[in-house]
Amino acid sequence: MTTQLVALEDRLRSVEDTLAIFRLIASHPPAADTGNDRYYRNAFATDGAVDLGGGKGATGNEAIGAIVKTPEHQAAIAGGLCHFAGLPQVEVSGDSAVAISYLQIITPDRQSSPREVSGHGASTGFRIHRVGANRWELKRERNGWKVTRRTLRPLDGNDEAQALLRQAIAP
Repeated sequence: MTTQLVALEDRLRSVEDTLAIFRLIASHPPAADTGNDRYYRNAFATDGAVDLGGGKGATGNEAIGAIVKTPEHQAAIAGGLCHFAGLPQVEVSGDSAVAISYLQIITPDRQSSPREVSGHGASTGFRIHRVGANRWELKRERNGWKVTRRTLRPLDGNDEAQALLRQAIAP
């Protein structure tokens, strides 16, 4: 095989890996907002972990999936919960990858006065409940990319969130 062909195959694999990781991460908000535990069982490695900060988290894809089935999460969904994610910055290195992204938690602003937007009706609008920085650690398995660890920290001025975001900036 020629050097040019090998280089082309390497570039194509990099693009395919990045797109697969984009899809995996982009599926998180709809799964969280619909309580789709199957997504978490499939997206996370069997021994994967999620660290949401403040001692909140889970280990194992079954336990991670169970989070969206809790009464508290189901009540948030019923109240109009919306996870809104930013496009991740992805770095693939062989069979492992790291992605850094933003995540907003948005909810209906039921305490606000309705406002009219021309051609779009009236609404009380929405409020950003929380914004956080995510670090997704992934590995390639036989059946595709799996999340081995997801770390989320609130963007409230704390050093942990800033450290996660600095990882997305190339030196």
